[in-house]
Amino acid sequence: MQKRSCLIFAATSLLSGAAPAADDNQLLLGGGLAVESRYAGSDRNKAAPLVLLDYSHASGFFASTLRGLGYGGHAGPFSYSAALGYRGGRKDKNQRSLFGNTGSEELKGMGDIKGNPSAELSLGFKPLSMLELTLSAELPLARRENGKTLHAGIAAQLLSGGADNLSLALTAGFGDSKYLQTYHGVTAAQAATSGFSAYRPKAGLYEGSAMLTWEHTFDPRWSATTMLGTTQLLRDASRSPLTKRKTSPAAGFYVSYAY
Repeated sequence: MQKRSCLIFAATSLLSGAAPAADDNQLLLGGGLAVESRYAGSDRNKAAPLVLLDYSHASGFFASTLRGLGYGGHAGPFSYSAALGYRGGRKDKNQRSLFGNTGSEELKGMGDIKGNPSAELSLGFKPLSMLELTLSAELPLARRENGKTLHAGIAAQLLSGGADNLSLALTAGFGDSKYLQTYHGVTAAQAATSGFSAYRPKAGLYEGSAMLTWEHTFDPRWSATTMLGTTQLLRDASRSPLTKRKTSPAAGFYVSYAY
């Protein structure tokens, strides 16, 4: 995946909100399927396995296939976390792998975008028990030319209690000039080899997403999570010559077991 998708944001938020109680450790194992756009702006989707391996220690330490490796906690209505993660790359050709098609022939001549390790910082605030405001930043630790992002979101619990929890999350994504140029721009050199017109987008708001998440608990250990959402490219990202579809659907389902 070329960047963290709205599916990953939704799943990460669920895991972050399920921190273990004091003196408790928790291990979640699970798997399922995710369907989303091949890359931002693509008019084709890909299906890939969704693998969940998430360990949370009572001290706040966590290691996760979705959240990365880091530390998080709560202080009253506030929550926080800092983690080491990885932003995947983007190929300019079709390349099938265990986790779905990672590129597209439509990008031929654009060159590959290399993945990078990143620092992922997040803050949350719950003014009400059923409402949470979030702010998260992704900062590259290598390949700085890939750029930084900031996401602001609001999540509301529509149904809570019993065996079912239903929530709706709205998120806005902002990127610096390097991020927009890397993922939505076309340099003069790329224009000469790809056939796309040169394009230099400005920093700022580039996407908005909505995600509806339903979590059903069968018993204290087994649960199933379903996610349905959409991402809308905005402003300069939506006008990029690489953008063939401004609105992209996303869906995911996974079953998890808690130790």
